[in-house]
Amino acid sequence: MSLAVQIRQHGGPEELHLVDVTVGEPGPGEIRIRHHAIGLNFIDVYHRTGLYPLNMPATIGMEAAGVVEAVGEGVTHLKVGDRAAYASQPPGSYCELRVMPAKCVCKLPDAISFETGAAMMLKGLTAQYLLKKTLPVQGLQAGDHVLFHAAAGGVGLIASQWAKALGLQLIGTAGTDAKCQLALANGAAHAINYNTEDFAARVKEITGGQGVKVVYDSVGKDTWDKSLECLRPFGLMASFGNASGPVPPFAPGSLGAKGSLYVTRQTLFTHIATRESTQAMADDLFAVVASGQVKIHIDQRYPLAEVQQAHRDLEGRKTTGCTILTL
Repeated sequence: MSLAVQIRQHGGPEELHLVDVTVGEPGPGEIRIRHHAIGLNFIDVYHRTGLYPLNMPATIGMEAAGVVEAVGEGVTHLKVGDRAAYASQPPGSYCELRVMPAKCVCKLPDAISFETGAAMMLKGLTAQYLLKKTLPVQGLQAGDHVLFHAAAGGVGLIASQWAKALGLQLIGTAGTDAKCQLALANGAAHAINYNTEDFAARVKEITGGQGVKVVYDSVGKDTWDKSLECLRPFGLMASFGNASGPVPPFAPGSLGAKGSLYVTRQTLFTHIATRESTQAMADDLFAVVASGQVKIHIDQRYPLAEVQQAHRDLEGRKTTGCTILTL
């Protein structure tokens, strides 16, 4: 038996229920893992509300770390007793114990704790594919400016540090002065409070009127239009989330008028579709964390039983850095 958080219908945090479930044996290509810590992410909110619909009843959650208890046929990269961490489909990490596909589960280096592993996989792999794979047509070179929204969030703090390590000038946005200071303390070259400043005007000022080569945006509706104004000709608008709501339809012709811009909507799960790509990205993440160039900030911890409050705080933008659920 395992404790698990289930939803029986889409809705608010009150739909998150702690229940007992039976966990069986892993089948071919699967493992059973006992969690030590669980990561909290905005995609969990999308699953709960139905923005990304699930079949009911559903257990949500996309990342965790723990110990492998059983290994199914055909799994060769993991064995019983291994410390492991993952960001993976299908949802279901909000639990003590689960059976899941082994493909995206990676052996966790001894130097990285379970809590850090649970906090960093989805957010760290997201930062990895953004900064290393989601690039403007002109590429990124040391000294280039990039704009990163929600720079004090879990992905943002990792990206700010990683961008600095790559020699990039990251311009971060956040909703309070305190969050802006946090972004600056973690490697952002500049920080803009979008509630008190026109971030598009400030970006043009910082870049001498040129604009940035790429905008990384997980906010969505509230930042979209002004983000396009921040791009230089041939710049890339890289959307990877919808914290303020989905981006409304827009006329493709507007991209031409603004400088022959590129637009992409990225998801982590395309990038980790194979065992090989997952491991390569995880190795890159593990290396930059082990080197100390990127530190994983766990600023909130909630017992699994307090998952409703964790979701309220996340949606209310009361959190910074990474948040984990503890067992």
